[in-house]
Amino acid sequence: MITDIQTAIREVADTQKSALLGRFFKTGPGEYAEGDQFIGGTVPQLRAIVRTYRDCPLSEVDTLLASPIHEERFVALQLLVGQFARGDARVQKKIFDLYIRRIPFVNNWDLVDGSTPHIIGAYLLDKDRALLYTFARSRDLWRRRMAILSTFAFIRAGDLRDTLAIAEILLHDRHDLIHKAVGWMLREAEKRDPQAVRTFLIAHGAAMPRTMLRYAIERFPEEERQRYLQGTIFSCA
Repeated sequence: MITDIQTAIREVADTQKSALLGRFFKTGPGEYAEGDQFIGGTVPQLRAIVRTYRDCPLSEVDTLLASPIHEERFVALQLLVGQFARGDARVQKKIFDLYIRRIPFVNNWDLVDGSTPHIIGAYLLDKDRALLYTFARSRDLWRRRMAILSTFAFIRAGDLRDTLAIAEILLHDRHDLIHKAVGWMLREAEKRDPQAVRTFLIAHGAAMPRTMLRYAIERFPEEERQRYLQGTIFSCA
């Protein structure tokens, strides 16, 4: 089946799109995804392939996930997401273990964002979450992004504790991909508990990278948002 999947992906390849995607996802020398290879498949095309091969054996998905081709890793991860959602506890444990083993291949923001909340986050909903704190302190950019993105699953379940705790750990992270991810999760958390997030922002907003703060307060009423941006709300805290 893996050969059929690879053939299907290559059938939607587009050289012009591959060049654009390479620039968009920062694959150049010294950039965060240096060396990642795109062949130009679009997300709708790739999701159609995922639907066709949704029951691909995990052993073959595992092989596909180790591909140097970004689109093949994308398809592999979406296959895992679907099979995790449909699977029982035994299947979910196998997928979680496979995912953790293959983390070096989950190495761009779209791959992390489209899979981590649905696998790591979903698996840890009722389990110890110490792994996320190890990830949050990692030197690896993608593990740090996984740490905060995993908490999306907890937010959806109404539990903000780890989101706020990991956001505090990442408060002084130097990478804008972390600033955006933390701000995004704070914005999502605010939908569940506006007061808890505002308390966090009043305590930590003055030290936040500007991008993180902007993402976090995006949904706030304009007058309140300006108070955060101008810093007046912090001096009143």
